[in-house]
Amino acid sequence: MGQNLSSGNYREWATAEPSRVMAFHSKSQWEEHYNASKGTDKLMVIDFTATWCGPCRWMEPTIDELSVTFADVDFIKIDVDELMNVARQYGVQAMPTFLLMKNGKVVDKVVGAKKDELRNKIEQHSNKSQPYRYAIWPPPAV
Repeated sequence: MGQNLSSGNYREWATAEPSRVMAFHSKSQWEEHYNASKGTDKLMVIDFTATWCGPCRWMEPTIDELSVTFADVDFIKIDVDELMNVARQYGVQAMPTFLLMKNGKVVDKVVGAKKDELRNKIEQHSNKSQPYRYAIWPPPAV
């Protein structure tokens, strides 16, 4: 069997779920997705990032985890160097910047690598009052 499960530590043997973060590399691709999202009440979290940005790279695992935990939310990644006009359109001046949108409108914003604040705002604005997926199994006792 090969795996030593004697420690009982789930994180030692669990395989990570794939990221649900969608990266857009062209303005037309982004606009098509944005226009389709205007007619829905689904929360969309846009991560404005850059490859050279240390805090952005530090937040990547958190964004991947949140995308799995909040399966009812769309997570979008936009590189500000690739899509400067999109970043400028939303007034992005620092990275990382996270915009939370519903029905094509910005409903909230987090500037900086603030994991807890981002998670709290996603919980506040998502259509579900509590996340229904857990990154750790079994889910914590209520």
